Amino acid sequence: MKILNASQIRATDLETIAIQKIKSIELMERAATKCFEWIDEKEVVLEEQTIHIFCGMGNNGGDGLALARLLSLELYDVEVYIVHFSDKMSDDFITNYNRLEEFEIYPHSIHSADDFPDLDYGDVIVDAIFGTGLTKAPYGFTKQLIQLFNTLDVLIIAIDVPSGLLIDRPVQDREAVVNAGVVLSFQMPKLAFLLPGNQEFVHNFVLLDIGLDRDFIESMDTPYVYTEQIELLLGFKRRQKFSHKGTYGHAMIMGGSFGKMGSVLMASRAAYKVGCGYVTTYIPKCGYSILQTALPEAMVEVDAENALEYFNYNTSVGALAVGPGLGTAEKTIEGFANFLSTNTQPLVLDADALNILALRNDLFQYLNEKTILTPHPGELERLIGRWANDYEKLEKVKQFSLDYHCVVVVKGAHTVVVNQGRFYFNSTGNAALAKAGMGDVLTGMIVGLLVQGYTPEYAARLAVYLHGLTADIYTAVHTPETFMPTDVVNFLPGAFNHLVSIVDRPDTDDDLDFDHPEFLDEDDDL
Repeated sequence: MKILNASQIRATDLETIAIQKIKSIELMERAATKCFEWIDEKEVVLEEQTIHIFCGMGNNGGDGLALARLLSLELYDVEVYIVHFSDKMSDDFITNYNRLEEFEIYPHSIHSADDFPDLDYGDVIVDAIFGTGLTKAPYGFTKQLIQLFNTLDVLIIAIDVPSGLLIDRPVQDREAVVNAGVVLSFQMPKLAFLLPGNQEFVHNFVLLDIGLDRDFIESMDTPYVYTEQIELLLGFKRRQKFSHKGTYGHAMIMGGSFGKMGSVLMASRAAYKVGCGYVTTYIPKCGYSILQTALPEAMVEVDAENALEYFNYNTSVGALAVGPGLGTAEKTIEGFANFLSTNTQPLVLDADALNILALRNDLFQYLNEKTILTPHPGELERLIGRWANDYEKLEKVKQFSLDYHCVVVVKGAHTVVVNQGRFYFNSTGNAALAKAGMGDVLTGMIVGLLVQGYTPEYAARLAVYLHGLTADIYTAVHTPETFMPTDVVNFLPGAFNHLVSIVDRPDTDDDLDFDHPEFLDEDDDL
């Protein structure tokens, strides 16, 4: 799914109106209807609660007015407020405003802070003040109103975008942005929703399909993509009847040091679990018994006693992952540098491999289009330097990827795979993944897919998607606090089942029931 900027969204609205031969007011009604249906079906408003809908003067406000009418018709207790931050009103706002009188809905006017209503604990606020066309921070009494919202212990539902949040540039005034509990976003997510610096403004978002023209959206040029199930499925390779273990590649996991063998073990197990044909681990001698005992499926080569020093493996492999538990001892750094300078195989670099790169920038020259880096925020900062905001971070990562022709997986709530000038934001996962060891598993998954013949970009995107999906499946039944890195591996069968569900169960809604036994680990106790 493409992620569009404000001007592209406006162009898409206009093109949809033209192609479908409808009026703009009809598209607004469609959007408001989708919002109403979500509120009504999810039962987020209790019978005794009042819905306070705050409307601006433009089309976002028009959406709010139409929503107020639809809610009132279904006997919801609705109060409507017009926030007069301007003398200009859009035509569709005026049309929907006039329609309210037919239904005996009489909005309150807000011209200053003196007009602010008393809002009770437990009421619901609908924010329809500013939409995607906002170009500067709200100020004056409008900012004060937003600040009032943010002090209240109420559910805030934002229509399309929280007021004050600029969708494709840094926030100008953080005190002038609505902290929305949920955003009902039309058709596609906005880039701002996916950035960690905006987490307080977008606690959750829901995508509502309002029928914008998909062909026109696909024709738009944007570097930003929101990774969805159907897109990944198009590149997914189903196993063939006459295939064998050699068909699915041979991966090597290099890493480990005294006291840190678990990371290599988890990565190796994950590589196997995503379908890799063979896995060889290259570890210090101190980890030999651990690996052979805990993962009998894997083959093992050893280096020095307590840490890697020589990196002189003998096995012929299709791709390598280096870094989990590696350490940064002097001889390890020297051995890794020698290895990297002569390596010609596809490569996944994680953890201490990244820290060594940060210490030895001269090694950047050996990165190439077959290299995937998987930094968490701290590792990323050591590689590219500090950034002032998330947008600058994305630009710096893009430049790094361009300079060294590599794929960079920036881990986070919406992990983004950056390949040259393209950004692929992940749509799965949750806070259950915020635990040490999750990255080791992801590294194993990426290299396990890489040796099966997937491109570095696709292998990274698919691994990230499945990795996050295991957490979604798990937390449908359990609390996120109890999710372990090894649970990612255990719940991969359910994640793969969900990935192929569109093909295997064409009559099944994409929003599948993760409580169903086919998605759960066979050893999981419900």
